[in-house]
Amino acid sequence: MAKSKKNVSLLIPLFNEQEVLPLLVTEIEKFRVERPEISEIIFINDGSSDKTVVRVLELTTSLEGYKLVSFSKNFGHQLAVTAGLDLVTTDAVIIMDADLQDPLEVAGKMIDEWKKGYDVVYGIRESREGETYFKRITAKAFYRFFKWLTDLDIPLDTGDFRLLSRPVIQAYQQLNEQQPFVRGLVSWLGFNQTGIHYHREKRKAGNTKYPLSKMLRLATHAVTSFSDKPLRIATHLGVSVSMLAVVGIIWVFYARLILDTAVPGWASSLVIILFLGGVQMLFLGLIGVYLSRIYAEVKQRPRYIIKDVWQSGEKKKHISDEV
Repeated sequence: MAKSKKNVSLLIPLFNEQEVLPLLVTEIEKFRVERPEISEIIFINDGSSDKTVVRVLELTTSLEGYKLVSFSKNFGHQLAVTAGLDLVTTDAVIIMDADLQDPLEVAGKMIDEWKKGYDVVYGIRESREGETYFKRITAKAFYRFFKWLTDLDIPLDTGDFRLLSRPVIQAYQQLNEQQPFVRGLVSWLGFNQTGIHYHREKRKAGNTKYPLSKMLRLATHAVTSFSDKPLRIATHLGVSVSMLAVVGIIWVFYARLILDTAVPGWASSLVIILFLGGVQMLFLGLIGVYLSRIYAEVKQRPRYIIKDVWQSGEKKKHISDEV
């Protein structure tokens, strides 16, 4: 007889989210009334420097099922999600951000799909309110470029907002990548997956924690985690440029020895030299990115350090350390 599906956790990374926390906890408690399956809420404090921890304690001490896990420093969103997945004990987990851009009502629909037999239920963003045109267009371009580069069947226009069943959680826990790209790894794991289309709302409070620099870093990690195609493209382009260079050398000798004319123009020579130098530097940088990933993996350092774990109903010690 199959085990009944009863308990679901909410996994929410936090990084300087003191402004949105009162609204977030209020919305979660309303949602729990409608969906009693939510038995656990795990907050991962990813090295916040504001009063995020203090706010969590103030808002949830008298409530049931809340857990606050604090990192020793900021390790990043993807490792915060990974730490939460290592700690989840329920039948399923829903990964979501603290800013309430991903509606809890969609989380309820994910639970319904999970009960139908799906192991992964991800949210597909039909629209992205409150985001600039540049961010929307670059996000769309990234997912399509990533899919072409990696040949990985990752759903387009999705984030980390998704439900994972216990078998998927256990499979993810077997992975040990130092720089995980969660949505890519979940797609790579397989299992029975489906998506739910929804309208992504604007952030309820506070500022985005993913500026352009972090987006570019995440995109680099994503591509280099799942594909060596950039290296193969670099090889093919390098061979092509070398062949063109050989043709150019032959033409120079032909013009000088057969036609008895010198090749005029220092500018053209300079352009060729700069072009070849630029291509070489580009490829060296690309190789360096892959080497840095190998370096990070072989060191085998802990992916994150947990400083403190607190559960609602317990007395918090050393609150001043978190302020």
